[in-house]
Amino acid sequence: MSKTKEYLNIKSWAEEDRPREKLLLKSKSALSDAELIGILIGSGTPSMSAVDVAKAILNHIGNDLNNLAKLSVKELMKFKGIGEAKAISIVSAMELGRRRKDSQSIKKPKITCSEDVYEVIKAELLDMKHEEFWTLLLNRSNTVIKKQLISSGGVAGTVADPKIIFKSALEELACSIILIHNHPSGNLKPSKADINLTRKMKTAGDLLEIPVLDHLIFTDNSYFSFADENML
Repeated sequence: MSKTKEYLNIKSWAEEDRPREKLLLKSKSALSDAELIGILIGSGTPSMSAVDVAKAILNHIGNDLNNLAKLSVKELMKFKGIGEAKAISIVSAMELGRRRKDSQSIKKPKITCSEDVYEVIKAELLDMKHEEFWTLLLNRSNTVIKKQLISSGGVAGTVADPKIIFKSALEELACSIILIHNHPSGNLKPSKADINLTRKMKTAGDLLEIPVLDHLIFTDNSYFSFADENML
């Protein structure tokens, strides 16, 4: 029995054949499905290596990863060598793969003008009865990385803290940002506070090398662009 264990134990394999070491020495694409799942599983049973356990699972589901993604934690736990923690690891990995696929299918909008900004943020601010302050975080090609809610206030105003705004931009590695807030009243005229904030944000962005490209005042029917009006 001890010889069988030694033969099946992954640690006894040549280093270049062990899944983890193989990934480091070669590349992730060099690993088989069973080897990748074996890394997720981590360890096998007294009579099966982690890769052998993975092979047994794949054999049962017709070697189809789409079928693997359909298995629940309880269903995975029916396989020998798979406890709750290992089943959760597999389910989590499959869910990450699904989310990545979903995110790739959604084309992120590119900003070329103020009207693009209005259309991108419309879903968030249309029919809003209180003020909200948002930012669009952009990459080098002016594609939207993220829409970020900064603050939500009352009918008369909201707070936009530059520290919070640029903290978010730095965390997302944004190359530039666009400021947006709505006027539930429908008034497009920027207030003195709006103008002062825009100047402060423009200065801060220049110092951090994350330029503020525009500040949009949003209403349900139209918008005011600081950039279009040469007020940046």
